[in-house]
Amino acid sequence: MRYELYYWDGIQGRGEYVRLALEEAGADYVDVARGKGGQAKMTKLMQSGGTPSFAPPFLKAGKLLIGQTANILLYLGEKEGLAPKTEAGRLWTHQLQLTIADLVVEIHDTHHPIASGLYYEDQRPEAKRRAADFLAQRAPKYLGYFEQVLKANQPGKGKHLVGARATYADLSLFQIVAGLRYAFPKAMKKLERKFPLVAGVHDAVASRPRIRAYLDSPRRIPFNEMGIFRHYPELDAG
Repeated sequence: MRYELYYWDGIQGRGEYVRLALEEAGADYVDVARGKGGQAKMTKLMQSGGTPSFAPPFLKAGKLLIGQTANILLYLGEKEGLAPKTEAGRLWTHQLQLTIADLVVEIHDTHHPIASGLYYEDQRPEAKRRAADFLAQRAPKYLGYFEQVLKANQPGKGKHLVGARATYADLSLFQIVAGLRYAFPKAMKKLERKFPLVAGVHDAVASRPRIRAYLDSPRRIPFNEMGIFRHYPELDAG
């Protein structure tokens, strides 16, 4: 089966968590909106059918049309071997992904704390205050939580969030660290010293053959100031 991934062209965004899973699985997929006429096709699917998605990303898998990043990964985790086989293991992996989804919202709000429809320049003072709080309070809390999970996962010996094998949650944590390194390079140098296991998951995922090949390919869209992770030097508390 060939999967069809629908997400905005030109940014990694929330679609990147799905791309990483598809790439690690070696799945056959097409990134529809990056092709000719793909954006229009994506918009049409959002406006039709009995189960339309509120927003991208969404995944077409045969007759299924699945929306919401964590929901897509829940499906791919079971179908592509990126989650434990037990129900408890799958639910735990899904729970971690939902926590990552909460963190993604907070990261986005460091540069758009007032409204997504406003330019960053229209909310710069508020963004500076929000980013300072995020780096001082929220980022350590989230990264500390994942550090705790990694320490407690004895089968993984601190290398995986769930069990003894990589899951889509590890891939998503990789993306979080990579994005934070881009957005807040000075702050992350300090934070990573406190959370070495989290940093270790990033490095382990980056070295996986299929992920490494993906990162080195044009399929990996570079970080930029249109996505969730944005580098504004004035927000990076060194």
